[in-house]
Amino acid sequence: MIGNTSPFDRIRERQRASDRWSQDRGQNLFEDMDYRTGLTLNDEDILKRLLDQPMDYIDSQEFYNKGAEQAIFDDAPDIERPDVSWYRPLMDDLSAANKNRNTAGSIVLTAAEERVIFLQYNYARHRVAQLQHEIGPSRPDENQVKSLLHWYCRARAFREQIAETNLALVLAMAKRTRMSEVDFADLVSEGNMALLRSVDKFDCGRGFKFSTYACRAILKAFSRQGVKLSKYRQRFPTDFDPALEKSNHLEIVRSVREKELAEEVKDIVGSNAASLSSVEQTVVHHRFGLDREQPQKPLTLEQVGQIIGVTKERVRQIQNKALEKIKSILDERTEGLSLKDDDSAARPANN
Repeated sequence: MIGNTSPFDRIRERQRASDRWSQDRGQNLFEDMDYRTGLTLNDEDILKRLLDQPMDYIDSQEFYNKGAEQAIFDDAPDIERPDVSWYRPLMDDLSAANKNRNTAGSIVLTAAEERVIFLQYNYARHRVAQLQHEIGPSRPDENQVKSLLHWYCRARAFREQIAETNLALVLAMAKRTRMSEVDFADLVSEGNMALLRSVDKFDCGRGFKFSTYACRAILKAFSRQGVKLSKYRQRFPTDFDPALEKSNHLEIVRSVREKELAEEVKDIVGSNAASLSSVEQTVVHHRFGLDREQPQKPLTLEQVGQIIGVTKERVRQIQNKALEKIKSILDERTEGLSLKDDDSAARPANN
């Protein structure tokens, strides 16, 4: 559920101003390195960003104590990762089964546990920043590259763990502050982004619980989303309706054309412009209900054959021959009309 395609991997690391980073800092610094073949494409992308963007972190005096790494990682208790398989942010209401899984899988960290994991997260970012300062404008060696990737991946893992632990907080805040004009999925999305920003900015040394800090940030994000949508509604008061984008012009043109051709065929048959024989006229009139005096329901081949005293197959042959004659006259009239229209359209251009 929370992986490489989640919102937690899409936000970029915040930048801070620093004079020691030049504008061309990230221009192919390691393209000619001998150990470049040992890096994956993902590693190369991460390394480029780390060499181009300074790492921000929340500083702490404990980072500079002797044996800080051992005290922060080895001597600290393990923090259990939560089960986020229940998380379905796009669902308006969770089913009873999902609610039970939520209760069983969610974890509420104590203040001491939060302090441990935030120290670990910020220490990993602190080490990345130290390596960036150590490398400076020069090209990193193999050990520096490995250390950069190692501490960056550890920092990202701690970040994801903190965010996953507090996913239920976003969902609860979204349900509590439902806005009728804001889609629930958009509300949860804004809350997730605010949660990530809170993880990056939270200072555990102040003695507050993370939920206290994050709730305020999430509520502000919800408020901004409501204001943004309100301004959008002022400019676009109606929703997009796909039906309004569909035109029935072609259907109208086709219908008008069919009616015109039907009238033309009736005229051809009525005036016998196709030089139909009396038998052919009888067949056409009865088969298609084109009787000029009393329009009638079209008859079947067998019924017409009984009227003129032939088989239904013979009626089919007479009908096809009559239709070919009618089509020939209709094509001549249509072609003549098209030539006339083209001539009329070209005449003003010649003037």
